[in-house]
Amino acid sequence: MTDPKHIVAVSGLITHPNGQVLLIRSPRRGWEFPGGQVEEGENLIEGLQREIKEESGVNVTIGSLVGVYSNIRSPSKVIFGFLGKFVNGKLTTSDESVETKWVDRDSVLDKITNPIIQDRLKDMLNFKGQIIYRVYSTNPYKIYNQYFL
Repeated sequence: MTDPKHIVAVSGLITHPNGQVLLIRSPRRGWEFPGGQVEEGENLIEGLQREIKEESGVNVTIGSLVGVYSNIRSPSKVIFGFLGKFVNGKLTTSDESVETKWVDRDSVLDKITNPIIQDRLKDMLNFKGQIIYRVYSTNPYKIYNQYFL
């Protein structure tokens, strides 16, 4: 039997003091909230802060865990979704973000076209303290189980 291999990733809905939220436009998936793979030896919070800094140029604090998402399609991926707050920095772009912007909270869902990211964003926007665990696959997007913890 071989050892299981999973990609561990993080994402965050980052809020500015003015109430707007941070979005990046990925060259592959369109508009989304920032995040990415956690590197070996890195904890989830540090990984998310690094990814946000790389993709958008800003520094953030990370708060509540909102959800854990298991993509069971190969390669399998476990994604942790967090809420966070802007600390400082100026928006920039990178190879992973062709555009970055602060978006009004009430119009942020209109920018997201990927249904998987849209569902995770809804979880973050509507978070009331109960963590969600969702098991799904991609191509086509199908939800198998959903639990509230």
